[in-house]
Amino acid sequence: MATFILVPGAWHGAWCWAPLIPHLTHSGHQALTPELAEVPPGANPLPLWATQIAALAQAQPEPPILLGHSRGGLIISEAAAIAPHAVSRLVYLSAFLLPAGQSMQNAISLPEAGGEPEYLRPARGRRLAVAAGAVIPRFYHLAEPETAKHAAARLHPEPLGTFSAAATPPPAHIPRAYIECTEDRVVPLALQRAMQATLPCAPVLTLPADHSPFLSMPEQLAQALISLNLKASLK
Repeated sequence: MATFILVPGAWHGAWCWAPLIPHLTHSGHQALTPELAEVPPGANPLPLWATQIAALAQAQPEPPILLGHSRGGLIISEAAAIAPHAVSRLVYLSAFLLPAGQSMQNAISLPEAGGEPEYLRPARGRRLAVAAGAVIPRFYHLAEPETAKHAAARLHPEPLGTFSAAATPPPAHIPRAYIECTEDRVVPLALQRAMQATLPCAPVLTLPADHSPFLSMPEQLAQALISLNLKASLK
């Protein structure tokens, strides 16, 4: 059985994984959901968060699987570079998977991104927030209405430094998988596949999901993650 360390995307916290966890633990797996540390205004949060996740990975009896959602993909890549022998697999869930020196800002400027995200708003402390009217249509449009409403109320501003921070690529020797979300309105499928073309993943699984399958289809997401672990065990 596997240990999964689940790293949330921008604006989200450990709370977002709650619907997914029972489906993993019911199958005998362990799921760790760290809350990412606060960062000073204007700081680059990626090294701090990556160090936090790397330390958690190193503290496990066996190398865990790191899963990063959206912006969390940058964190797991850097964490794996910090502690390459403490990670068994990287899983990118509709996540940013970028080569050295590239940033989220670079990625969302690509034609495959479908245009600049007009729904972002400046927030206090050199942070960015999501316009209230855009949260559910962008992040949770396939989730149950009450689930989407409660999630939207829990979002918090994201440090501005996240978007301009240069990526650290994942170590080449660590297996990496990608879970695509075909109905994603934040990281469109075309952008997901453009990133995979640059840094190929195997296997690639596809869900008919919005940007947040941990809320809209947690059981199907758990099944995908369990299948990845089974594939790794058979090698």
